[in-house]
Amino acid sequence: MARINIDPFQEIERLMNSTYRPAAPAAMAMDLYRKGDAFVAMIDLPGVDPETIDIDIDDRTLTVRAERKAVADEDIKWLSHERATGTFARQLTLGYGMALDRITADYSDGVLTLTMPVSEESKPRKVTVSTHSNDRVIDA
Repeated sequence: MARINIDPFQEIERLMNSTYRPAAPAAMAMDLYRKGDAFVAMIDLPGVDPETIDIDIDDRTLTVRAERKAVADEDIKWLSHERATGTFARQLTLGYGMALDRITADYSDGVLTLTMPVSEESKPRKVTVSTHSNDRVIDA
């Protein structure tokens, strides 16, 4: 009779590796803040070719798409493969007070920075109050 050696810890590790994957962080993590008269979105896109970044505005929806290509080589034997690849997209709904024609984008050090100015019509402003006083003296 043949004897089979089974290492239960090795089997548990194999099972865990085949079924359990840690939750991946958001493919496009973003910080969003207001600075003066503009909103700024900083979107992490490490390893993305800048030529694949596409930004569209349709009505009040701004969509950012980018692609991180997978490493493809026949000689590779993966030891760990946690970085997501493929095409990623993120959408922002813009308010009516945004100057859509003045939005700018800059990609540097793996971070896409979108600057979205507030339109002139939406900026806070003061309204001056004028008075019309009649300094008329009435004699009785």
